[in-house]
Amino acid sequence: MIIATLIFVISLALLLQFFVSYCRSVIAASRKSELSERVREVAGIQDQGVRGEEFTRLVQLLHLCPGRGDDTGELRAVGAYYSLLAAMNKAFQPISLAVARWAEAERESCSYFAAVALDRRISYSRELLAQQISGSL
Repeated sequence: MIIATLIFVISLALLLQFFVSYCRSVIAASRKSELSERVREVAGIQDQGVRGEEFTRLVQLLHLCPGRGDDTGELRAVGAYYSLLAAMNKAFQPISLAVARWAEAERESCSYFAAVALDRRISYSRELLAQQISGSL
């Protein structure tokens, strides 16, 4: 029984490590993209960066835009990662300020990812609209 429990705990830890690595790689890929003025205006982003607490609002805006469906899995994974980071931030804030700062920086990266995804969906919506207008003329 002890060996089975140990195997389960190690497997769970490895799965968590893989999940975090996957989410960080998805987020890192979005960091290469600049946010357009259009998405800054729609999302109400005034600073260069995106605050960590804006993630929920950005995801709500994402659900309003039609998408190709190719980023749904990534959005769910980053959303779960964001929830994990929020719990970590809350838990470690009174204990370790360095861990809380790291978690907040990661939450900001999650929000930036959501803003980039929103930018892509807005561009896709504009393309669809242009196709419909050109097709109806």
